[in-house]
Amino acid sequence: MPTPDVSRHLPQSLLTDDALPLYALVAARLWADVSADGARAGDRLPSERTLAARYGVSRVTMRSALRDLAARGMVESAAARGWFVAQSTASPVQADTDAPDVPGTGARTVEGFADYAAKHGLATHSRVLRSTVRPATVAEAETLRVGPGAALFEMRRLRFLDDQVVVLEHNRLPLALCPALAETDFTKASLFATLRGAEPAQLPRVADYSVEARQPDATERDLLEITDATPVLVAYQLAYNQDGRPLELTLAVYRGDRYHFRASITS
Repeated sequence: MPTPDVSRHLPQSLLTDDALPLYALVAARLWADVSADGARAGDRLPSERTLAARYGVSRVTMRSALRDLAARGMVESAAARGWFVAQSTASPVQADTDAPDVPGTGARTVEGFADYAAKHGLATHSRVLRSTVRPATVAEAETLRVGPGAALFEMRRLRFLDDQVVVLEHNRLPLALCPALAETDFTKASLFATLRGAEPAQLPRVADYSVEARQPDATERDLLEITDATPVLVAYQLAYNQDGRPLELTLAVYRGDRYHFRASITS
């Protein structure tokens, strides 16, 4: 029996990246199809056998793809009942991750700092502290699903709203997804706008996001102009693109008195 050609079922933009295992490619395509079909929380997926046939892979590979999505909270399994769209991801809890609190707004999309500022009529600028291309560490490669040593764009910058410093950001992105990152002046340009202008466009669709409060260290205190006991809110974000592929790994340290995280949670 001839081996099925899985490339007929997968986004062409992913096929050139040899660092991605087959199950990851299948997971990306499956989630893109689930999202495109407007699936809702609790919707049941076809059986593993049916999905394996649809995407032209073995059941072992399909099971690995489903487990990959489950690890990211996108699908969940029920004993003897199969796989379902997870309760928290049919309408994903998508964080407006760069936005200080504005009354009457809810956080329902993955939105960049500059996009948020423009929408609310706020002036924004950035001070780039570091911008470089370097090899990915083993841990970064595992998180971003690239090969160890793959080119990684790294940037550290301070972000301001109406001349008030709000956040210290540390961004890391696979350079292959948007080579223009290395040549862009991010004192003026928007990171998300640059990603949207890539070929193919890189569209942040959903993010794993967590926040914790702590006291700033000496460097953070100095850069964020903290002179009292104000704490910082430390946000960890891993954003995924339209194909379900990791796109941006960010550590953001916000002044606690200038940032308020909110998210919409759906059943």
